[in-house]
Amino acid sequence: MLRHALALTFALAGAASAKTETAILAGGCFWCVESNFEAVSGVKDVVSGYTGGDSQNPTYDDHEGHYEAVRITFDNAKISYAEVVNRFLRSTDVTDAGGQFCDRGNAYRSAIFAQNAVQQATAKAEVAKATADLGQKVVTPVLAAKTFWKAEAYHQDYYKSTDVVLTRRGPKEKRNAYAFYRDACGRDARVKQLWGSAAQFIH
Repeated sequence: MLRHALALTFALAGAASAKTETAILAGGCFWCVESNFEAVSGVKDVVSGYTGGDSQNPTYDDHEGHYEAVRITFDNAKISYAEVVNRFLRSTDVTDAGGQFCDRGNAYRSAIFAQNAVQQATAKAEVAKATADLGQKVVTPVLAAKTFWKAEAYHQDYYKSTDVVLTRRGPKEKRNAYAFYRDACGRDARVKQLWGSAAQFIH
């Protein structure tokens, strides 16, 4: 009886894990992408971090060669990888190869990091759809995933934290500093201008 119970437990655990998938995406400031996807039904967790480079243990002050990125864990019975990528593309400026919005430089470029052949094919198909829908060249590449390094605790859930930080406009809660930054950076305005009614995560 115990053996059968254990077998059932392991079977159920395997079924549950089969529904869980991860996507690694770079779309400029990781605070913003984390904020966007944590609001999506079916998403279990979003972690800000660094990926795409060769250096080990990158930090915010030293992540040359890496992209700011997020790792999204989601229930693929509720939202598919294709849907995640579709919404991601329509929440970024896919025509900008030099960064995203006010954030310039290699670390802020957009990219999709495929973790296997299925993700690669799916991501490329979504890029092709985005190109057709937009009528412009999409420069967001689909790259082979490298090690994803979790960013410092300071950066996790920045958009909703009530911790106080010192900004150029004086002390502010992180969530308020984030809201000011997002608006000033022009992210939502540009996404809406580019994608129109298809724009995602407009604040």
